[in-house]
Amino acid sequence: MKKKLTSTLALAGLLFISSCTNLAEKVLDEASVSGLSDRQAADGILTPVYARLPDLYNHTTYFALQEISTDEAILPYRGGTDWGDNGIYLSLHQHTTTSTDPNVRSAWLLALQGISRSITALNTLPTLNDPTTKPYIAEARGMRAFYNMMLLDMFGLAFVKEDVNATSIILRGNDAVEYIKKELLAIEPDLTNVTDPGRLSKNAVYGLLARLYLNAAVYRDRYATALTFKPEDMDKVVEYTDKIINSGQYQLAPEYFSLFDSDNHTNKEIVFAVDQRAELNGHNRLAYFSLSGDQFPLPAFPAANGTDGPAITPDFYRSWVDANVTKDPSADPRFYKQNLSIYSNPGDSCVSASDFNINRGILRGQQYGLLRVNGAFVKCANGNYKVGKLFNVTRNRPTLAVNFTEQIDYTVPGSDYNTGYRVEKYEFSKKSTSGRNLGEADIVIFRAADAYLMRAEAKLRKGGDAAAALADVNTVRASRTARKPAPIALTTMNLDLLLRERGFEFYWESQRRTDLIRFGKYEGTWTEKTNADPKKRLFPIPQTAIDGASNLPGYLVQNDGY
Repeated sequence: MKKKLTSTLALAGLLFISSCTNLAEKVLDEASVSGLSDRQAADGILTPVYARLPDLYNHTTYFALQEISTDEAILPYRGGTDWGDNGIYLSLHQHTTTSTDPNVRSAWLLALQGISRSITALNTLPTLNDPTTKPYIAEARGMRAFYNMMLLDMFGLAFVKEDVNATSIILRGNDAVEYIKKELLAIEPDLTNVTDPGRLSKNAVYGLLARLYLNAAVYRDRYATALTFKPEDMDKVVEYTDKIINSGQYQLAPEYFSLFDSDNHTNKEIVFAVDQRAELNGHNRLAYFSLSGDQFPLPAFPAANGTDGPAITPDFYRSWVDANVTKDPSADPRFYKQNLSIYSNPGDSCVSASDFNINRGILRGQQYGLLRVNGAFVKCANGNYKVGKLFNVTRNRPTLAVNFTEQIDYTVPGSDYNTGYRVEKYEFSKKSTSGRNLGEADIVIFRAADAYLMRAEAKLRKGGDAAAALADVNTVRASRTARKPAPIALTTMNLDLLLRERGFEFYWESQRRTDLIRFGKYEGTWTEKTNADPKKRLFPIPQTAIDGASNLPGYLVQNDGY
């Protein structure tokens, strides 16, 4: 049925937001195309509700807002020539983002477009006579709640709108939390529990409800000095995570990086994800964003390289070092996976195309890979590909080795092309037709490991049940057994250790900002960031949206501090 959704997407048309305030849009949906069955029309109406998720979850939108604003990632002005972008990535890390930031505007517009498409589906699907209509309506309503939850997290508000021609009602604080909660609870009975991570299922809704209850203290009182986690909210977190864990439908993956492989759509740990199978026109942006411009992951594409984008901060790297004490962080199989044997055996310098896979995880030190001369990869005498030490040739620095260093900052030497340990979490799609498009790896939104760690957090926050929390954390750690040794079991647990563990488990998965705010750490100091203003817990509403609503005085009010 998913393939049917895909095949009808071309007919579904493009949605256009004429106002980012009232969510008005014009739609060409499949119901207007003659000769389609009600089932085909329903598929075509629902498809656009999900179709912009790859754009929302790309490298410079939601990912950038959630990661580069934290202690986990930093993107300097590379070599004084790359990623300057009028300083938006510098300010994002330093918490000095303004209301004219284009990436903030993109995140706002894409979430609003998701709401708008959901409303269109909700107004159109009831006119069809097909058994799929009822669960499809539930999916559309649930996705409207999902997009609103993203807006609530990033911007502190939610939009209530039923009629496509009506003006939205804006909710903030507890009213927004209760509205999203009500919407998710209302659709749960009508959803299926088919394990297709690209679609909203009962278990996906349980995960969203658990996440909503866990963060409700933040959403109700944005700038509180001390957050109040209600016991009844924590009970709900446990209730919904129990449903997922006890369903028997999910298994923690023995190989951590299989969660981010190009064939991860069938991975039994993933509950909800952005469906990026090759026929769905996804992208490889999260794969190439952090890599060097002289790292080429696919032998078939000598023009598909990295962008020398963000690296992890020294602060985040040191948390791995401190946790592993006398061992190198690579002892934790979530930190690193070696795929190219030349790193441990220098003689293995000729690799067939089918066997070539770059290393995964956090990449440190001298990098090796495909050697490119005059736009083509060098081959060995037997026809295999030559693999060797990489230099920054594409950056016109042929004597500067691609040797990633721990230190990275906004100084001239600290923002050179070799600075910062890089992250290669998602696998490149070999079905790509350019090396960058058609990324097959589903982008994870929620997976079973998060159910365990959220349950652990809820038990810690209510009653301080450290033993139960420790058991859940160790269950996740002990599951990563594909490569020895598995992470060693922890012996104690508290909130600081749990936040650290969430960092190890979910790095580069667009969760860090939300986690730091909930744990009271977002006003901390790291790398190039010293701003301790709690008002930066929210992003500014884009100035274009404020201007667009100027004909309705008091309707759309800018967040405090902007």
